Amino acid sequence: MCGRYVVTNPVSKTEKIIKSAIQVHDKENYNAHPGQKLPVIKKYKNGNTLENLKWGVVPSWAKNKDFKALINARLETIDEKISFKKLIKNFRCVAIADGFYEWKREDSKKTPFYFYRKDKKPIYFAGIYENDEFCLITDRATEALTQIHHRQPVILNQTDINKYLNLELQGPKFLKDCKKPELVFHEISKDVNIPTNNTVSLIQNVSN
Repeated sequence: MCGRYVVTNPVSKTEKIIKSAIQVHDKENYNAHPGQKLPVIKKYKNGNTLENLKWGVVPSWAKNKDFKALINARLETIDEKISFKKLIKNFRCVAIADGFYEWKREDSKKTPFYFYRKDKKPIYFAGIYENDEFCLITDRATEALTQIHHRQPVILNQTDINKYLNLELQGPKFLKDCKKPELVFHEISKDVNIPTNNTVSLIQNVSN
């Protein structure tokens, strides 16, 4: 799954692929977490916009106020689950990021790692949304990443953003078939475990 990530200067990073930014400003967030409002790209008839949506979808059918918001949706079953099949068909979005965090479990020990593109380009997470909430799509991890975790977010190349947002294309099939960027990772400080910690030191390599 993906439960934490980094996003810095989202407006500057997306200025060539969006028409407008709605109440989104350039700032640095090194510990983006569920429940926060975070920048995502949405498609409208007159162009793409960058908007802040809350990370975590509470489905419209969930009447229980204690229902836990869904932050990830599995690509393998996204067009089957009642919570997601309407969203992947009609309500797609793309979250902007620099990289993301994942934890390696060994017995009772959890070690955090930071993942980012090998070419250092921005990361674009495939997502879905409902009203003002969004959810990230995950898939089985690539062989290189399985040593840390068995799941990873579905990441688009910039050239595939508009294709994914095109509702005439079958979303799940497109995400399964499109070429994914190569990722690299390194171990980081356990300071990331505390959501209120939010400085660039969180992504520094501690294994050197």
